[in-house]
Amino acid sequence: MSALSTTGLSKSYGRKPALQDCTVELPEGKVIGLVGANGGGKSTFLGLAAGLIRPSAGQVRVFGDEVRGRLHPDASYLPQHRPLYKDFTIAEMIRTVGAVNQRWSPERVEEALAAHPEMARSSRVSSLSQGMRTQLALALSLGRLPKLLLLDEPMSDLDPLAREDFLRLVMTDVAERGMTVVLSSHSLGELRDVCDHLMLLHAGQVLLNGDVEKILDDHLDVIGPADDGGSVTGTVIHTRRTGRQQRSLVRTPGSLAAGWEGQRPELEGLVTDYLRARQGNR
Repeated sequence: MSALSTTGLSKSYGRKPALQDCTVELPEGKVIGLVGANGGGKSTFLGLAAGLIRPSAGQVRVFGDEVRGRLHPDASYLPQHRPLYKDFTIAEMIRTVGAVNQRWSPERVEEALAAHPEMARSSRVSSLSQGMRTQLALALSLGRLPKLLLLDEPMSDLDPLAREDFLRLVMTDVAERGMTVVLSSHSLGELRDVCDHLMLLHAGQVLLNGDVEKILDDHLDVIGPADDGGSVTGTVIHTRRTGRQQRSLVRTPGSLAAGWEGQRPELEGLVTDYLRARQGNR
């Protein structure tokens, strides 16, 4: 069973489409990197998956159950705005969130906060830095013991050490409980070491969705003479020319002609080429 699946999922705001005819299946027990440029539809997709946004068309299912205007009981969602009560203390936030969740583990929350002794339970949320608020919001999300964790740009306000701590917490639950994670970011550098599945959105449309290694295996970076583009077989995604050479990202490439070299692409370069191709930047 897929952890999260969509069929013909669309969302428009007035005449502006935010997500268009999205049909995907995201596998259970994986870390899914949801990537794309700002405004590509990532937050809309996660809001729909969390049941906080009503679709204009199509369906969302979490573990086979259709999402209908509320968060699935096996899911947790951490939006960009970090929903915390600023006048509450940390201890009050933990008690309040625990009181409204049937499945709740205060022990998991404390484990998640153990690496931050500076976050005294008597401290008010308003006194915390943005990074500390993010760590608290993640701890509260993990306290629900979710099978599916939806994270919208979770590391945007974290320094490098805090990002490492954040990912360690998430990956602990992936390894120990088989939790599925959908983690959005416009920076692949944050994700390349942890995600094993990639979903690429641009202008509300799905450009790629699949296992990272399979996606990389299906593409090739080829380099050859700038005046010999006709020798490239396969689907050319994007081409860059520099002087006498051209470099092309090719999907399902065939054999290479004399004078051409090929190598497996890097994930970040592959995503960049797909986005450049859609933006018409050749």
